[in-house]
Amino acid sequence: MSDAELRPVPWWQVILLGRNPKVTAVRLLVTVALVVFAWKFLFVPIRVTGPSMQPNFLNGQRRYLNRLAYLWAEPQRGDVVGIKTSGMHNLFMKRIIALPGERVRIVLGTVLINGEPLDEPYVPKRQPWNWPTDRREWQLGPDEYLFIGDNRTMLMKDHEFGVQRRDRIAGKVRP
Repeated sequence: MSDAELRPVPWWQVILLGRNPKVTAVRLLVTVALVVFAWKFLFVPIRVTGPSMQPNFLNGQRRYLNRLAYLWAEPQRGDVVGIKTSGMHNLFMKRIIALPGERVRIVLGTVLINGEPLDEPYVPKRQPWNWPTDRREWQLGPDEYLFIGDNRTMLMKDHEFGVQRRDRIAGKVRP
């Protein structure tokens, strides 16, 4: 062995680079690549825009969309999701109200699923006069979900809501 191999490694080098700098460099590159991949493709930032999800999500807040959430499970009633309108860069953030195959009607701000009122603990205040009786009843298809925002004090006509297919759900929003 040469003198260079027998010399002890300085403490600062061990702390900064480890005992084997090449292995440390490879580990660092792999870690950075995994983090960039996760934040670029798996956990997509989504900004709350407008008052339709208040008071649970405020205008301007940033949340993250978990694109893996529905890889092995189906979306559930009450989940807050990102809905693709034109790709991953333009998403609506809404709550799933009705599931495939259900009949839905809104009467004075109350959602009726198959004729029964839906318990919505995430809607603290309602103004029924802002949500008049909707004469329309939705019959959801086998791959369709109904989405509505949480703010039922807004006028019904000011909400962006409706039925979308399962493939339009980009992922689940982390609270």
